[in-house]
This record gives sequence, C-alpha cells and structure tokens, in this order.
Amino acid sequence: MEDNTIIGKDIPRTDGRVKATGEAIYTDDIKLPGMLHGKLLRSPVAHARIVNIDVRKARALPGVKCIITGADTPKIKFGNWRLFPATQDEFPLAVDRVRFIGDEVAAVAAIDRETAREALELIKVEYEELPAVFDVDSATAKGAPVLHENSPSNISIDRKIQYGDIEKGFAESDYMHEDVFTVHAVSHAYLEPCSSVAQADIDGRITLWTSTQTPYIVQCLLAATLGLRENDVRVIKPYVGGGFGGKMELRPWEFCAAFMARKTGRPVKFTLTREEELACGRRRHAMKLHSKVGFKKDGTLVAKDLKILLDGGAYNSMGPTATFLCGNFGAMLYRYPNYRFFGQHVYTNKPPAGAMRGFGAPQSLFAAETQMNIAAKELGIDPIDIRIKNAMVTGDEIPDVATISSCGFIESLEEVAKMCDWKKKRKNLKNGKGLGVGCYSFISGGVFNWFNTQYPFSSAEIRAFADGTVHLLTMASDIGQGSDTALKQILAEELGLKMADIRLTAADTAMTPQADLGTWGSRVTLMAGNAVIDAARKIKEQLFGAVSAKFNLNVIFDMECRDGRVHAAGKPDRGMSFGDAVAFVQKTNRGEPLVARGSYTPRGKGLVSPAFSFGAQVAEVDVDKETGNVKVNKMWTAHDCGTVLNHMAVEGQLEGSIQMGLGYALSEQFVMDNGRTLNTTFLDYKMPHAMDMPPGESACIETYEPEGPMGAKEAGEGLASPTAPAIAEAVFHATGYRCKDLPITPEKILKGLGKLED
Repeated sequence: MEDNTIIGKDIPRTDGRVKATGEAIYTDDIKLPGMLHGKLLRSPVAHARIVNIDVRKARALPGVKCIITGADTPKIKFGNWRLFPATQDEFPLAVDRVRFIGDEVAAVAAIDRETAREALELIKVEYEELPAVFDVDSATAKGAPVLHENSPSNISIDRKIQYGDIEKGFAESDYMHEDVFTVHAVSHAYLEPCSSVAQADIDGRITLWTSTQTPYIVQCLLAATLGLRENDVRVIKPYVGGGFGGKMELRPWEFCAAFMARKTGRPVKFTLTREEELACGRRRHAMKLHSKVGFKKDGTLVAKDLKILLDGGAYNSMGPTATFLCGNFGAMLYRYPNYRFFGQHVYTNKPPAGAMRGFGAPQSLFAAETQMNIAAKELGIDPIDIRIKNAMVTGDEIPDVATISSCGFIESLEEVAKMCDWKKKRKNLKNGKGLGVGCYSFISGGVFNWFNTQYPFSSAEIRAFADGTVHLLTMASDIGQGSDTALKQILAEELGLKMADIRLTAADTAMTPQADLGTWGSRVTLMAGNAVIDAARKIKEQLFGAVSAKFNLNVIFDMECRDGRVHAAGKPDRGMSFGDAVAFVQKTNRGEPLVARGSYTPRGKGLVSPAFSFGAQVAEVDVDKETGNVKVNKMWTAHDCGTVLNHMAVEGQLEGSIQMGLGYALSEQFVMDNGRTLNTTFLDYKMPHAMDMPPGESACIETYEPEGPMGAKEAGEGLASPTAPAIAEAVFHATGYRCKDLPITPEKILKGLGKLED
C-alpha cells in the first residue's frame, strides 16, 4: 500500500460534479423527436381471471397512438433464472390472470402523459375474482388457492443445505434455544423512479435507454420477449439515481416501450410515479424464520437448524437466488460444525419481492445475531466474547457453501469493542439506555451462473493512445455506488497514470465488451476490477517488451509503469513516457492500435463467492419507556473489506448502509390491506432522514484478499445487515424487551414492557 499512488487515497467520485450541477442526464431527461408517453393499466384486484378487455373508447381518444394488452404480445415468459426455464413465470402484460394488485394488464402510448392517463380510465376490464392468499402460512395451507399451475403447493423453489450430524450435535449440546422470527418487506426507495425510453429503427431494431443495474440481462430478456436476436436490441444505461437491487430485472415498461416503439415507429417513454413504485414495485422479502441453536456451556456453538419461508409475492423475480443465499448466510460468520437449512420460496397475492441490498443476509443475520445475543445472556458470557470464541478465521471451510480466503472478523470485533469502550460502557449505562452488537458477513459476487451466459462474468477493454491517455470500456454499471471511480483508480494504478488520463465508456451493450452480469451482490469492484487488471497487464506486456528491447533490458519482468512512464524498475531514466511507449509499440506493429481485452469468471474460486467481507457494529440507544420511542445515539463500525481502494467511498457506503439499516430496524414497513399497499408516498412510508442519522465512528480492518483486485473485496452491501440486530440488542439491554418481529416500533416496545410487568 505504501507504494501506491492512487489506490488507498481519498478520491472524489468522478461523476460528482455533473450530478451536483444538474448536468447528469437520467432516463426521464431524455427527449426524442416525436416521442410518445406511456402509462400502464394495473389490476385493482389481487387475484382474478381476465374475462375481457375493451379498449375501444380508449383507442378513440384523440392523441392516443397505441394500446396493447397481453393478447397483442408474443406471450413469452421471462425471468432472470434462465438456467432453469421453469422459474421464468412472468409475462410482460397479464395474459389470462392477474396475481396482485398492480399487476400490469394493458399499456397506452399517447402524445402526452395526461392523455395516456385519461385513456387508462376508458379501458374496461372484466375480472372474475378468485380467492387470494396474503401470507406464507395461508399460501402453504392445505386447499389454498393456487397461483401458478406448475406450483400446486404455491412453493416455487426450495433449497437444502446439510453437513455434520444435526441430531448428534443437539444431543451433545448443553444449552439449546429455539425461536421464530418474522421480518418484513421494505422498499428500495431509490430517489429516481424507474424510467425507460425505446426507439426502433427502420428495420425494427431497438435502442433502449433505461434506469437499470443490468443492461446485459435486460438486453437478453427483452430480445427474447420480443422474438428478436440479442444484438437486435441495444441497451444504454444513463445515470441512475439508485437501485439497491430493485432495477436488476427486465420490467414490463421496458418491454412495452420497445414493443410500442416498433408498432408506432415513434420513440416511447414510460416513467413510473412514486405511488407506483411503492404500491407495485419490487421489495425486500418478508420471511418467517424458525431457528434452533445448540451450545456447550462455555459458549462453543455445536449445531444450528434453520428453516425459512420466503414471501415471494406473485412471481419468482429474484426469489430463487434469495432462497439460495439465505441458507448460505445462515452458515456464515461462525463455525457451525453441524448445520441444516431448509428454505422455501412461497407465492402470495402481493407485489413480487426481489433483490434488495443485502439480499437474504439482513433476514438470516437478524435471526442469527439475535440468537447469539440470547445465548450470551443466558450462558452468562459477554456478547462480543462469545462471538470471538466462535468467529470464522482465514482458511475456514463450509462444506458446499464457502471457503474463507481472507477474514478479519475477530479483529473487527476487537476493534469495535475498543472504539466504544464496550465492557465499561455496557456495564455503566443508566436505565433506558442500551448498548448492542450485531455482525455480518457478505459475498463479493456470486460464482453460480444462474443467468446461463456463455460470456465471462465481467469483461473490460483498454485502448492505449500515443498522447498518454487510455480509454476503458466496460459494461459494469455505476448506479450511484461509485464503481466507475473505483475501476478508473485500479486502471490508473496498474498503468502508472493519473485519474485524468483515463476515459471511460460504460454500460452500453453496443459499445462495450460482452458481457457483465450487472450490479448486484457486491460483485462489480471485484469482478470488473479483475477484468480491468487482466486487460491492463496485457497492455503492459506489450509496452514492457518494446521498451526493454529498445533499452537492451534483458528481463522484462523488472519493468514498471509509474508516474506516467514505462521504465526499468527503480530506474526512471531507463525508459520513456507512457505515450511514447505506446507510439513505439504502434510503429513496431505498423500502426496497429494498442488494444487489449480482459475478463474474469470466478470458476473454481469457491462454491458461493470468490471472497467474503466481515464486520461488527455497536449501537447505543435511548428508549423512552413512556412512549416507546427509540433514539439511536451513536453507531460504531469495524469492518474487513480487504484492501481499501478509496476510504472516502467506503465511508459513504457505510453511511448509506446505516441509513437503510435504521429504517429496516425501526420505522419502514408497508401497510397492507388484503394485498393493497396503503402507504404510497414518502409522507406515509417512514424512511429515516438526515436528522435521524446518528453520529458514528468507523474503522477499516485491512486484510489482503488474494482473489480481489489489489486485495479488495466487498465494502458496503454487507453493512446493511448488522444495524437491525445491534439496535434490537441495545433495546433489550435498555428495557428487557427483545423484539423478534421487525420493525421495532413504539407500540411493540410498550406492549412488550407491559408483558414484562405482568
């Protein structure tokens, strides 16, 4: 790290200026000549057969240019799990049945949004209502109405993990505890509502500008649903105002914009309202978790049995992945010699749940961390000490799940205890004040090819020029997390250039190398970063060969790129400037451009992920026992994210994670009435705002991840998980009430305190 000139430095986001000045162009800012505006007609009922759709009055309205229903489409189902076609269960527009309030039934394109909205009111749909189910228990009960014919039990997928001897483990345990936890659905609440603009050329090929995390996935699925070849669809990601997992799938408005653009010969734009986002948008999975753990008297973990029912809503969305990951996260953080997991993804008549920051970890780890705190209390062991005793270390293996190649978990626990003066503060807090700890581990991308792509997981192309600049092309998607800055840092460090020497083109399926699976699972820095390094080293190989030959240097491995020069290591005079070296290579090759392609696919790099982050967090709270109100006074965080590429960026990720964790723990929830979402504005959906954010201290525990670019690994998504269990434990420490049913509301606290007094 001492020799780095770019890596490890505080470097502002490269897109910061254009966003701050309003120059950044988001999808809804795009205006094309002759553009039409689209609106979606959504189902007002939770479950019904579509008997008839009458669009005649709407079609006759002046200004309406196109109306489509499911009957007009190719009727091709889609879904991200292409590897298992049976999991692809959505039509772009409902064909014969609606399965949740908000299900897309028809689409209108008109000369303006007001006309399109008026046309929706003129469409008459006749529904034959069917019985509906709104929770996992009723959906899995005998005789429950069936949502999808190929899943008669309403269970779309299950996942099992087992190693060791679970029954023997519990028989050998001195202490056992069994609990049922329920965790709720929450919204991504990104600032930019989803938006898409499609344009068709004279041959019917599509260009789609869309607010997405996964341009390649959208390209493939949109082409399939339109009956086109992949390269007949071009997807461009403009600036994106947040995604957090909510923008990583093909969505109906993307299909409708493209289909109607081909039908009308005019560009078509769809932009959702905030009400649509909250009422109908993807959300984090609500879950019911049954967990049983066994310990020795000294606090050693012996066994864990975990069963989870995931409320997936009306369609699979990313539920198969969530089911898969819940069991993996349930086995993380600690050494469980005997472990069993059984997870089921359940259909209900509610808006579909999808990927959301943490993706299965916040739910699994809330249960796991709460049970660690319960065991510590009942065994008379300090909560941090019991974690250190059982903590994973480098080299640990989980059969069929993971191999831990780097781990600073114990160091994180020790550091966070030191930062907050844990032992002293926990003993001396006054009544109504509490201190609690929660921990996390998270993936750095996944190794399972559920999208069934033939391409590398990530690719990069570098073009080097004689003026000393380079151009990086990547399909990796910066959606606000700062990956463009990180990739430029990695490239600048590897080639010995300045950030200003790097040009970047990203997330355009027609311009950038195929492919990149997108922004999810904290994969971008590790996977795209490795692809960038691969391409950069191919560039260096050509430069080193040419410069070593020119200066009669026998060993090209003693060459380096540094401070804008290519020269013998430690001998800047034995070389030339980067630009001159590029020109020399080009002249040697008769003018051929100096271009290199790099890629990364984590085959053989673990069973779930190439690398895992770890961390610990402590929350201090004040609980008003008269009102049940919880105030978080301070947060302390210590986390292992490998080599820190940019401290400023890591700190920003941490602060964003705490904000989301606070809302998940204390305030955010959907108010539902028979499948209808009632709180559809930010006035009623209670996210924490700036004044709710507590002060905090953080420390990065630097390890070196051998699989990461320059030793880096995940640094932000995992941190969404420890906040809720840390606050829950702090509330228990302050009041004696332990919440196993998120969120921790004043009503629940007062009710819990009442039971304690009885």
